[in-house]
This record gives sequence, structure tokens and C-alpha cells, in this order.
Amino acid sequence: MTVAYAHPLEHLIKRLTGDEKHAPSAHSTLDVLWVLYDKILRISPETVDAPDRDRFLLSKGHGPAAYYAVLAAKGFIPESWLDDLGSWDSPLGHHPDRVRIPGVEIGTGSLGHGLGIGVGVALGLRAQGFPDARTFVLLGDAELDEGSNHEAIAYASAIRLPLTAIVIDNQSATHGWPGGIAARFPGWASAVVDGRDRVRLQQALDRREAPGLVVARVEPKRGGGR
Repeated sequence: MTVAYAHPLEHLIKRLTGDEKHAPSAHSTLDVLWVLYDKILRISPETVDAPDRDRFLLSKGHGPAAYYAVLAAKGFIPESWLDDLGSWDSPLGHHPDRVRIPGVEIGTGSLGHGLGIGVGVALGLRAQGFPDARTFVLLGDAELDEGSNHEAIAYASAIRLPLTAIVIDNQSATHGWPGGIAARFPGWASAVVDGRDRVRLQQALDRREAPGLVVARVEPKRGGGR
């Protein structure tokens, strides 16, 4: 896989081969993931099981190459794993597996489930008395065609849940929506940013509105993947 712009993880993502049809899905998330793990999330290989850690859920589980590259860059997994994507005994499948990959919180790939799980995670952290633990969910815009997301959106807004949803907007959704993606999140504090501008992404993700939405606009999808 290759990327068309300079990025500190380019040398790592190039090592992942065999899932080229989902390359657009992977590359659309690369900058958001890097900012999250480099600047935002309170989690490291040493604190991967700490009960008060921040949680990151990759609802957009198709084409996780960028996710794997970030986890390798941050020391959660060996870089050598990147050379063996999707073989019968590789920990790195075409969808991330929480049982086999350190740092992965949920197994994903089926669209539309991550935000609902994120609501449950954020509720659990609140119930356990971890007010500083943040929950982030990364979705693709096409996932918003799934009705379960809108139940999660309404509930999180009603109880002011400390949850941040990040939606990658690469124009892959089947259905349009008047007012754009942010209009689908009534009651959420929203920011729409260039999904390749890592400074703007950090500023938006640093905000602690409850709940908060960051729409990261990237180049339109070409090819497979959501």
C-alpha cells in the first residue's frame, strides 16, 4: 500500500500488503489515528490494561492497515507483524481482533456497532468513577446509514455522556443528509476539520464537550472499503 502524501508512518504502512481493496478506507483514517495516539489518548503499551485508561474504539474496522501501523509505531505490537497481514496464523487479520492484538479494545468490521458500544463503555467508566477517562469512537460516514447509530446519538446527548465520535467524511455514504454529517448529531458539540490537518485535528480532539463530534473531511473515496 502507498500513500500520496508525506506522512511519518508511510514506511510502516507500505509494509502491509494483501488488502489493497481496502486501501482507501485505511488511508482515510491515517492522520486521525496518528494524532489520537501521538497527542491525545492516555494509553501506552505499559498502561494497556489500566482501568482508568482512555478508550479508543475503531468502529470503522474495514481496512485496518493504518491502525496497525500506528500501533506498531507506538510499541503496542512488533513492527515485524506488519509483514504478515491476514495469513492463517497472523495476529493481524483483515478486521482487528481484541483477543490477539494488544491495545485493541473491540473486534470490528461489521458496520454500525462501534458507537453503541462506545456509549456502553463511557457509561461503564462513569459508573466506576473514572471521570478523566475519555472514550473515542472512529466511524466512517457510511456507517451513519445504520439506524443503531442514531439510537446511540440520541442517548448520549440526553445524558451528556463524555464521549467523542470522530466521523471520517470521504463521501462514501449512500444517502445524503440535509445540513451535512453534523446535523445527524443533534445536541452534540461539533467541529468540522480538514482530516489531513494534524494541528486542527488535535485542537478539535482536545475539546472536552460531552458529547462531542469531530467530522474529519478527507479526499473522496476511490475504490473499495468504507
